[in-house]
Amino acid sequence: MVLQPDIATIAFDGSRCIASGDLRDVARAAKELLERRKDASILVFDGGTSHPIDIDFRGTIDDVLARLPNNNDATPTSDDAAPATPRGPGRPKLGVVAREITLLPRHWDWLAQQPGGASVAIRKLVEEARRTGEEGNRIRQAQDAAYRFMSAMAGNAPHYEDAIRALFAADATGFEKLIAGWPADVRSHASRLAERAFRRHPQARSG
Repeated sequence: MVLQPDIATIAFDGSRCIASGDLRDVARAAKELLERRKDASILVFDGGTSHPIDIDFRGTIDDVLARLPNNNDATPTSDDAAPATPRGPGRPKLGVVAREITLLPRHWDWLAQQPGGASVAIRKLVEEARRTGEEGNRIRQAQDAAYRFMSAMAGNAPHYEDAIRALFAADATGFEKLIAGWPADVRSHASRLAERAFRRHPQARSG
């Protein structure tokens, strides 16, 4: 089957993908399959994290759908989303807040020599550290998601352990070769998840 590029939820019957997309649509498709084939082996995953999603398939389709979590109920209101915080000194209209930091004399000397002075230099350093850290976190989360799915769906597949090593070594070419013999839908989703780990955002590249 053709899978969506951005998947919220995905369900498999054995190694065959039976549905992907919205949780309600996936649950409905899985329930309909179970009504046709009582021996179907259904696994449902979060499309981003690969955490398994436990769905209670007892009763009718309406019963199954009624038990699903309703994300709309948890949507915060504008009053809840941005709690007020006291403003300190600085330039509050620009969101700038002054707070004390402690540095060695050589650090202050270096900052004083930077274009724009100490405040501009510190802000640039913080932003660069945030970008680097966020990129690293994104890659780790993508690796973990691919690993969870592969462990659940391909633990006995050929070259599984080598594929895991290629995933964490960021060896995209080797990874694709190693999973080439896996069932098509499992291979397709594993490749999609791993691609997020292999892809680096332009600002994170060295150059």
